[in-house]
Amino acid sequence: MTRRALAEAAQVSDRHLANLEYGIGNPSMLVLLQVSRALQCPLAELIGDITTSNPEWLLIRELLGNADEATLRRVRIQIAEQLGLGGGRPARSPRIALVGLRGAGKSTLGRMLADELGFPFIELSKEIEKFAGCSVSEIQGLYGVNAYRRYERRALEETIQIYSEAVIATPGGLVSDTATFNLLLSHCTTVWLQAKPEDHMNRVRAQGDLRPMAASKEAMEDLKTILAGRAAFYSKADLALDTSAQGIDETFALLREMVRGALELVE
Repeated sequence: MTRRALAEAAQVSDRHLANLEYGIGNPSMLVLLQVSRALQCPLAELIGDITTSNPEWLLIRELLGNADEATLRRVRIQIAEQLGLGGGRPARSPRIALVGLRGAGKSTLGRMLADELGFPFIELSKEIEKFAGCSVSEIQGLYGVNAYRRYERRALEETIQIYSEAVIATPGGLVSDTATFNLLLSHCTTVWLQAKPEDHMNRVRAQGDLRPMAASKEAMEDLKTILAGRAAFYSKADLALDTSAQGIDETFALLREMVRGALELVE
């Protein structure tokens, strides 16, 4: 395919395409997507993603390209088992990890559950602060999000190493790092605590949290966007419980019943 033909097919100027070819262009992702479609190749292949680095990656990606969600989950579990990382199956561990956005009830219900089971209660954000020697907001402000994610991973690794039984309240954004989330799925029985956006917001404000999401005029829309973006990851948890559907006592009773059933499977 000549460069001129490619430029026409991708609806990109010949000069701009030449600059891309020489590595001096500054394209948007939309332009790269147009070029990849014209070349009939995935965008990942065009930008050199790791899944294009060797033939085995390419073959695996091709096999999984049209797989549905259930098939991808089975494959992920089997791969994890083959690599000795644990399969992330329900009730594989008496470590109970609560996931969900701020205001879902992880800290409140987590402490209640830990007291009921006689397990240690671990609030992972506090463990992160111990590692860093400063608050979460200071970590992110001084060192950036990447540094925070590294501390988050170290805190989870140490918690898993130290505690064979525990109730762990995880930060809402932990699912943003797939390596850390895989670690959690592989070594803990995970419970997604869900809530309505309004309940998330009201609970955060009731705690006196004045961080940007709670103070912004567009807070509710921001919150809904975050929930929508993370729901697909939270849904990978072994169990799920809606904390907006009933009061705190009823919610805890349901959580206790779910977790006891999971622990019986472990035994």
